[in-house]
Amino acid sequence: QHYYITNNLRMATRVIVYGGKGALGSTLVNHFKSKDWFVCSIDLVENPDAHHNVVVKGATLEEQAANVNKEMEAAAESGKFDALFCVAGGWAGGDAGNPSFIKNTDLMMKQSIWTSVISANVASQHLKEGGLLTLTGAEPCLQGTSFMIGYGLSKAA
Repeated sequence: QHYYITNNLRMATRVIVYGGKGALGSTLVNHFKSKDWFVCSIDLVENPDAHHNVVVKGATLEEQAANVNKEMEAAAESGKFDALFCVAGGWAGGDAGNPSFIKNTDLMMKQSIWTSVISANVASQHLKEGGLLTLTGAEPCLQGTSFMIGYGLSKAA
């Protein structure tokens, strides 16, 4: 399986980075661009290093998904993509007794779960057959996350 994925990526030339303006996302954008790939960034703001940008708009999951899919049509005019890396997210801590627990959990759901759901939907429409979709998790979620429940929920999903 690993051999298959590695060989597919060696031949790939078009990639989507969801979270392309963040720290990890910007690194991926620059890496793939340095390999002469066409790079599409999806994020809340544009990444000037990407060839194409989709700026996420909307207050609900449904609005954001509709916006991203509509904007992806222009990026997909020259062909389907080989891979989509969803590296969007953030971190907010707090146990259930923390005054910011509900707010932080809501933020983590929007930054990690929503972006993963939208990424899967975009992949179903804009990746080539056999394309690669990655949804980034977090190793701490393999342990107990009582001190960061919202983060643990969003990354373990």
